[in-house]
Amino acid sequence: MSAPDASPIALDDDFIQRRHNFYQRLREDSPVRRATLPNGLPVWLVTRHADAREALASPLLSKDSQRAAPLHDEQEERGVQVTRLAKILQSHMLNLDPPDHTRLRKLVTSAFTQRRVELLRTRVEEVTDRLLDGLAGRAEVDLLGEFAFPLTVTVIGELFGVPADERDSFRALSDGIAFGRTPEEMGAASAGMADYLADLVARKRDSADDDLLAGLIRARDLDDRLDEDELVASAFLMLTAGYESTAQFIGNGVLTLLGHPDQLALFKSDPSHVVGAVEELLRYEGPGSMTTLRFTTAPLTLGGVEIPAGEFVVVLVGVVNRDPDQFPDPDRFDITRTDQRHLAFGHGVHRCLGAPLARLEGRIALGGLFDRFPDLALAVAPETLRWKDSVLFHGLDALPVVPQPKEEQ
Repeated sequence: MSAPDASPIALDDDFIQRRHNFYQRLREDSPVRRATLPNGLPVWLVTRHADAREALASPLLSKDSQRAAPLHDEQEERGVQVTRLAKILQSHMLNLDPPDHTRLRKLVTSAFTQRRVELLRTRVEEVTDRLLDGLAGRAEVDLLGEFAFPLTVTVIGELFGVPADERDSFRALSDGIAFGRTPEEMGAASAGMADYLADLVARKRDSADDDLLAGLIRARDLDDRLDEDELVASAFLMLTAGYESTAQFIGNGVLTLLGHPDQLALFKSDPSHVVGAVEELLRYEGPGSMTTLRFTTAPLTLGGVEIPAGEFVVVLVGVVNRDPDQFPDPDRFDITRTDQRHLAFGHGVHRCLGAPLARLEGRIALGGLFDRFPDLALAVAPETLRWKDSVLFHGLDALPVVPQPKEEQ
């Protein structure tokens, strides 16, 4: 058994802005080692694909927020900042273990069906076309602020049954969560969204609506196993997962395709390549930098390193998805790659429920964008782009592009 490195890695701005250089160093280092998050929280990093799959499926790694509370309290006593968002959303299924997680996931799955996602296909296409119409003739646009985020927030708003006259305020709250510049701004927007969702739930209680939120209410009322806090927290989880991560994925996908002209040409040559392209983009430059926190309930050995009990653990999704032991030539972007066993949506019981919707939106958005604007180009030098100040999400602050429609060819 190897001894862990005694000096923690700081996941600082260098990690955020130049993470693939960072990943290269990790590949040459211990597969499991200590690190410190920007808020000062000490964690253990898992950096290899096989270890990540083992960790994400291990019963010795817990996500139970109630059991984790003493660990967070201990860290706060040491001066570690724990955000309001981390405290007010302790009852959604991402913060629970079986059997409570199983109960919640079953109820959410009963409302968030593949049929419901497929019914959104036409609407996603319509919203995509409308947003692309708004880009035509523009000298320069921020593709994130004017296409990716409006698309995903519109879709998630309609999925939740947000009334048409409330969608502007709904988007403003969503933008506050995604684009807040300080923890206080993001916390205020998060609390505002939680309040809004609680009010929306109350108004939908006696409605005959057929949206996802109404379906969750009926699942709760028929079974009486989903309490009010769980209902609001579950809705909040699906909102943030379905809004920001998918929008950032679209931005990352556009940047990656523009940076690989040969693969972009292949992508545009045949619509059937969109499926493989989306999977490779999720692997190569997905929207998640790391998993959310888990903690050891007993000593756990991963990659030959023993992690003591009571320690926080995260999987570095970005480096895991470029593990050469799993993906040959992992730093090569190839939309025809056949091994699609990436962990962009996680693994095990907490695997992302929204994966089908994210894939659907990604395929329609990227396919529609490059069909309408085949000569789309960056409006700035790529080295001037900055990544969002987050160790959890991996996405750009902005993506300025120059749209060139077909008729100008």
